[in-house]
Amino acid sequence: MNQLRVNGGRLWDALMELAKIGATPKGGVKRLTLTDLDKQGRDLVVGWGRDAGLAVTVDQIGNVFMRRDGVDNSLPPVVTGSHIDTQPTGGKFDGNYGVLAGLEVIRTLNEHNVRTQAPIEVAFWTNEEGSRFVPVMMGSGVFCGAFSLESAYAARDTEGKTVGEELARIGYLGDQVPGRHPIGAYFEAHIEQGPVLEDAGKVIGVVPAVMGLSWYDCVVSGMEAHAGPTPMGLRKDALQVATGIMQEVVKIANRYPPYGRGTVGMVQVFPNSRNVIPGEVKFSIDLRNVSDALLDTMHEEMLAFVEQTRVGSGLAISVERVSYYPPCPFHPDCVDAVRGATARLGYSTMDVVSGAGHDAIYAARLAPAGMIFVPCKDGISHNEIEDAKPEHLEAGCNVLLHAMLERAVVV
Repeated sequence: MNQLRVNGGRLWDALMELAKIGATPKGGVKRLTLTDLDKQGRDLVVGWGRDAGLAVTVDQIGNVFMRRDGVDNSLPPVVTGSHIDTQPTGGKFDGNYGVLAGLEVIRTLNEHNVRTQAPIEVAFWTNEEGSRFVPVMMGSGVFCGAFSLESAYAARDTEGKTVGEELARIGYLGDQVPGRHPIGAYFEAHIEQGPVLEDAGKVIGVVPAVMGLSWYDCVVSGMEAHAGPTPMGLRKDALQVATGIMQEVVKIANRYPPYGRGTVGMVQVFPNSRNVIPGEVKFSIDLRNVSDALLDTMHEEMLAFVEQTRVGSGLAISVERVSYYPPCPFHPDCVDAVRGATARLGYSTMDVVSGAGHDAIYAARLAPAGMIFVPCKDGISHNEIEDAKPEHLEAGCNVLLHAMLERAVVV
């Protein structure tokens, strides 16, 4: 089995064929969740699965599972997958690679008449991106019980259309209760969506964990006044106070390398007039790190600085945590399976902690899970120019193949 390899050309052709559905003028893909284009993409992938002899199951949130029987079908399946919905200005590889890499694993096993003790399945999850409906990672989140099916059904897009209505409209409102589908182990292959592997010249990223994140809304309230007549010492300038907090967010992240992250990505200034001292500033804070302890420390330091700033400035400052995802360490057995497969195949490698969310986070709540990263050009993703080398995608798929075979057991 050590000599078994996937067909990289076939994998690439499948990626390019799927990318035609929702193709954009700049070379990307716009295939939003539960649109007609999403239905076309789903139908294409499900058709490929059936052509490969796979049995297809759809659950009540539209997650799709395509199954290749094992010798002992009483065993829970070894599952791989990702998503095929995209951002409005998405690329060809984000999510799609993980699904079609799984399909290529199946095609390779069929081609070489390889039998496994446990069944093998390819899954694609509904609404991972969250670009049309929130929350993100909806399908896998409902599957693992992170939020209810009812709340997911009720989510609306900007036109008022609901998830439940759209699932039914495109024909992917399945019968199976989410979470009732057994999983013995879960692997997800993905482009890195960052620049680390390319910068280091490595082909495979072994992913031991996904960073946790804490999101906040911060509001600094001062007093708007005329920019000319008001002396500097008598101002209540909300923006100047807010920028001090914004800079501290970055400083906090830099105090906890290598995985500390601190970002202010959204700022609203009121009244946003050239000659008026800002009276109110609303902005986002995004803190990330790889462990609960580090993320908690960053959280406490940020709140302490905000309180110090409030006292020192005399302005009202509020901070509300609006979202929290704990760090997700992946199962040592799955991480070791990826690491071992990479070593046997002879690919250059390094550990890469993921800074982005993936469906594997929720799958890991129910079963041992692991991820495989491959480089993407310039680390760019969620962008129409997203790109990856065919040989890197093939390498990641080979690692996926051998990691899954270790868990499913060749007979």
